[in-house]
Amino acid sequence: MTDHPTFPAIGRPVDELVAEIRGGRGDDADWRAGRTFSLVYNAADPELERLHEAVAHEYLHENYLNPFAFPSLLRMEREVVAMGADLLHGDPRAGKLTSGGTESIFLAVQVARDHARAERGIAEPAIVLPETAHPAFAKACHYLDVTEVRVPVGPDGRADLAATAAAVDDRTALVVGSAPCYPFGVVDPIPELATLAAERGALCHVDACLGGWLLPFLERLGEPVPPWDMRVEGVTSLSADVHKYGWSFKGASLLLHRDEDLLKRQYFLFDGWPGGLYGSATTAGTRPAAPIAAAWATVRYLGMEGYLRLADQVRAASARFRAGIEAIDGLHVTGDPVPGIMEIAADPGSGIDMGAVGDVMDDRGWHLDRQQGGLHAIISPSHLAAADAFLADLADAVAHHGPSRGVEARYGGVG
Repeated sequence: MTDHPTFPAIGRPVDELVAEIRGGRGDDADWRAGRTFSLVYNAADPELERLHEAVAHEYLHENYLNPFAFPSLLRMEREVVAMGADLLHGDPRAGKLTSGGTESIFLAVQVARDHARAERGIAEPAIVLPETAHPAFAKACHYLDVTEVRVPVGPDGRADLAATAAAVDDRTALVVGSAPCYPFGVVDPIPELATLAAERGALCHVDACLGGWLLPFLERLGEPVPPWDMRVEGVTSLSADVHKYGWSFKGASLLLHRDEDLLKRQYFLFDGWPGGLYGSATTAGTRPAAPIAAAWATVRYLGMEGYLRLADQVRAASARFRAGIEAIDGLHVTGDPVPGIMEIAADPGSGIDMGAVGDVMDDRGWHLDRQQGGLHAIISPSHLAAADAFLADLADAVAHHGPSRGVEARYGGVG
């Protein structure tokens, strides 16, 4: 039985504690060397990292629960929303920053639920979404008492329009599409999904937590990106994580609505207690200030030129990984993902145990996510330098894979 620490009787010196913290990190993933996928989005930019550390120090203690106490944060949030809205062709007055993609999705479901109840009289709303949609939607439905209806995807991994149309009915409050989806990195047919939603009077949310700060720049670089953002009529909300391909640190996500009336539905106000008026624009009460300031500083530091440069590096690293993976006998990348996201899968009949391959990669210090169909990688600029070592280890793992030692103990993240 593991011994549990008791509450300390006396405090310890700062230097001693810092040394213990640093000394205890020996088994942590080496994200700076490109050893992690999805957990840390590493721009491989020492100056950006220095900026983040300075911002974190500057805003370590402030609480954004009351934005009027810290007008600098209110200004920065409004400016990040406006800059993001400009990028995504939305309304600069109709957005907020949240703590991450899960909170953005939660609020999008909450707004759709309340809209359906108030405007359409639906007592028990439902949302319709492809089976590839992020688990945060399932979590939101669980907490908000909304029915979740998942429908199949087509052979290309994109939402099946016929199955979606069959599932949408008079209870549907929200239709969801991803840009791109996490498992396969493909963009759902957003215009068609938005049309299906509008025909029923439902809202349509685009989960661009992954692609919101990448697809606009890939499009400018000439990559074929299908319509997905606020230019699509019928899209009523969109989430885009600044702490993913926006290159800021955790946790900052942008949630944009079509208009201010929808945004207002996520506000919470309460005065039924002796403590005065309580109000919040997001799920959280206390809100850490540093992620908001870091989001602002990151966008200002990189600008269009910097984001295009990093997107091009993601594209180059993805091409190198994909070519190397598909050169390994028995492996392929699932479907045709946008640059940056990919599932590494075994060819049918190859006999390759991807769980065992993943175990070997774990042992060699690579932190790939596990999926039902294979191993999952999200590519950052830091992976350019790590590509050759990764591909050599992957080829060796495939050639010498043995029985899996229990994939269930090694889940990857999907944040």
